[in-house]
Amino acid sequence: QVQLVESGGGLVQPGGSLKLSCAASGNIFNIYAMAWYRQVPGQERQLVAVIFSEGRINYADSVKGRFTISRDNAKNTTFLQMNSLEPQDTAVYYCNAAVGVTRTTIYDYWGQGTQVTVSS
Repeated sequence: QVQLVESGGGLVQPGGSLKLSCAASGNIFNIYAMAWYRQVPGQERQLVAVIFSEGRINYADSVKGRFTISRDNAKNTTFLQMNSLEPQDTAVYYCNAAVGVTRTTIYDYWGQGTQVTVSS
């Protein structure tokens, strides 16, 4: 079993910054990708950013230039630095990881979610 624990959400004013963290622990052979998604009530969960084990990164168009995803492979942790936050960034942010529990078996795991609220 693998657990993802997120931290760093909260309330911030427009134009402010927050940094989210997500630490993976448990039966981990390798982590192939770590990502952040966000979800607003009544809408589908959407990809915000993803970082692959070889370093390739993709961002949603809406966050390019404002958000930065990074990863500490030694600690199985991913970070999402969010700058210039806007009210439309308000959502529950979820960490996701594609984890190899053996050399040939990969599972998809989710964190519990952390609320980010951008409001004056």
